[in-house]
Amino acid sequence: MRHPPARVIIMKRVVVGLSGGVDSSVAAYLLKEQGYEVIGLFMKNWHDDSVTISDECPWLEDSNDAMIVANKLGIPFQTVDLSEQYKERIVDYMFREYEMGRTPNPDVLCNREIKFDVFLKIAMDLGADFVATGHYCRKDTITKDGKSIHRLLSGKDPNKDQSYFLCQLSQEQLAKTLFPVGELLKPEVRQIAKEQGLITAEKRDSQGLCFIGKVRLPEFLQQQLKPKEGIIIEVPAESAVFNSNSNGEENMLIKESKKFVYTPQDGKEVGRHQGAHFYTKGQRKGLAVGGTKEPLFIIETDVNQNIIYTGQGKNHPGLYRKGLFVKNEEVHWIREDLKLNEGESMEVMARIRYRQELEKATLHQTANGLYVIFEKPQSAITEGQFVAWYLEDELLGSGVIS
Repeated sequence: MRHPPARVIIMKRVVVGLSGGVDSSVAAYLLKEQGYEVIGLFMKNWHDDSVTISDECPWLEDSNDAMIVANKLGIPFQTVDLSEQYKERIVDYMFREYEMGRTPNPDVLCNREIKFDVFLKIAMDLGADFVATGHYCRKDTITKDGKSIHRLLSGKDPNKDQSYFLCQLSQEQLAKTLFPVGELLKPEVRQIAKEQGLITAEKRDSQGLCFIGKVRLPEFLQQQLKPKEGIIIEVPAESAVFNSNSNGEENMLIKESKKFVYTPQDGKEVGRHQGAHFYTKGQRKGLAVGGTKEPLFIIETDVNQNIIYTGQGKNHPGLYRKGLFVKNEEVHWIREDLKLNEGESMEVMARIRYRQELEKATLHQTANGLYVIFEKPQSAITEGQFVAWYLEDELLGSGVIS
């Protein structure tokens, strides 16, 4: 009598980016419970402790915690040194952006360039089917015209949704990625860690730059950007008027997204600074200017003239505008099948920073690039940051603000 061939169960292998925090620890635990073969990898991306506030996010402690979690879960663990790639792709990029008077978002780039590129390739070399992280977001897959399309969805915890940080991922990257904690609330994640006796259960969330921790940004930037004394101008509210160089034919999209242009004659000198490239739009702290009725906010920086323009109060009109522009080469669609053609528009919800509530906006694709026009004026739209747009809880795409 012939027996049917034995069924061979092939276990899927997942490499988890163990950061030494509670979220990635629980992600690794959940995957193991789901039957995956799990490997833990800690990424060391920074060597210079001189600008790191040491008690906030020391990598050595994080690495040790990650190793203890891996031992507790009974999974293989190793550390990989990606500091060279991190410097080339993230740190050098930051210096270039600040030097140009823009404000980069290294966390978004870190995910695109390090976690889901360099790290993903290392994982694939280890024979992994997927990589996984502790991000609070979700992924699902739909079929459209016979083709699988991966959707990036907001995390179930509205206070922790981290989809914005992943707004530059591609279909290829999403295909290889798992987000095990995306369906959970943060208190549930901590409870699981506590029940499993994981050392990270009560550990505070890390802050600051991706993989570096909380840094003293001026000292960090001064490694390459030299101090350069300049003036601080306070601009009265009535002088924050749109300055159009057009001959009257400028269309509404351009007008809505155009930033204010100031000269020193628009206000009065109220202080001095050590380099316009160290400051960003919307910033309140660090100006060291007193004696005003309301706090001063930076409404514009001019790195060419090395001048900082400020206005009193968070409602100063110079802080607000309704639109922004993204160059064609900086427009990124996760959902390439929904990409707009020239002349098309789409109503979406959008945000221009991580913690911002989603706001109603309309995308307009033109020959030169994409305009994002909000229903309400937005505060401190900042060049170099990312705008991300959603339909309901799905992140469709993003772009670098010009």
